[in-house]
Amino acid sequence: MLILLTNDDGIHSEGIQMLRSVLSNNHKVCVVAPERERTCVGHAITLHKPLRLRKVSDNAYASNGSPADCIYLGLKAILKRKPDMIISGINKGPNMGQDVHYSGTVAAAKEGAFLGIPSMAVSICAREHFLFSESAQSVSGIVEMLAGKQFIRDTFLNINIPNIPFRHIKGLMMTKLGKRIYNDKVIKRTDPRGGSYYWIGGKAEQYENRRGTDFFAVERDYVSITPFGLDMTFTGSIEKYKKYFGRSS
Repeated sequence: MLILLTNDDGIHSEGIQMLRSVLSNNHKVCVVAPERERTCVGHAITLHKPLRLRKVSDNAYASNGSPADCIYLGLKAILKRKPDMIISGINKGPNMGQDVHYSGTVAAAKEGAFLGIPSMAVSICAREHFLFSESAQSVSGIVEMLAGKQFIRDTFLNINIPNIPFRHIKGLMMTKLGKRIYNDKVIKRTDPRGGSYYWIGGKAEQYENRRGTDFFAVERDYVSITPFGLDMTFTGSIEKYKKYFGRSS
């Protein structure tokens, strides 16, 4: 297969480099990734400044754009044909619960799905001491399971891997999105000239403990695989909103 890799941690991140190394054993791999870390940029697309590409090594390119930009550039400016699969990751840290709405990692996979290509976002569930080589083995196995199979139309996969040795992974679990409990705060400080500036911060390590969620799976040493759809419509609310707006059809 031809696989396009990107991430939001930057092209020199160990996660993407390890994944490239492992997947290159059986597949042709092209990397198009941000030249620097672009964590939490969401699905930003650059329209108001020029985008640049710099060749880093064979089949590896760095861009000044966002992760979603990198997918578009990879398809339209680098590759001669559509890739068989797009993988965004391996991200430093989990992308579960509401995190997925901020994540550049997830957004890159979504951009791939927009363009009709089987795509997945992959994250390792740790904040330090990342076992990327172990996680890359899990990704490689998933890729082989999916080889030659069609993704369901307008979907992509969000994968979260426990930060444990590969031999301790209990298996794969299909999951739904969980809910993280945030404790964010805005910290106000003063610069040397007397002006105010702000930091958005806080801890978000708590979550609702519900069976069948991505948090539930990872906590029990399973790889969480959550299918996402491109249609964000909450169909269960349509009839009620029709009443609000006085529409009968």
